Amino acid sequence: MDGAKARILICDDDPLLLELMEFRLRAKGYEVVKAVDGAEALEKVRRDAPDVVVLDAMMPKADGLEVLARIKGDPALSETPVVMLTARKGEKDIVSALDKGADDYLVKPFIPEELLARLARLIARKGGKR
Repeated sequence: MDGAKARILICDDDPLLLELMEFRLRAKGYEVVKAVDGAEALEKVRRDAPDVVVLDAMMPKADGLEVLARIKGDPALSETPVVMLTARKGEKDIVSALDKGADDYLVKPFIPEELLARLARLIARKGGKR
């Protein structure tokens, strides 16, 4: 699968960032699902079966690391690639997310083209299977 039609769930409590990412992802042919907090992210990852999840670490209702742990701890969801996209750039934060199963980690501010390249790689590795 070349990324066209792949479904990406983006989870962030910053509406401007959500809008920017949605615009860039749709321009590349991705289907986009959005969530503004951890609880909504968990609901939508279960309901919409995204090919990849982009997850902020600091969100209301459930933080990104808790959402990550729940996704990776659920046998039905554990194969879903998760990219952490967060302002947390400390070694402890990065290692903790990777230990909990994050497939990639980007620090804000980020380069949109770099995020797109990393997502394309994860989707190709997954084979686009839903």
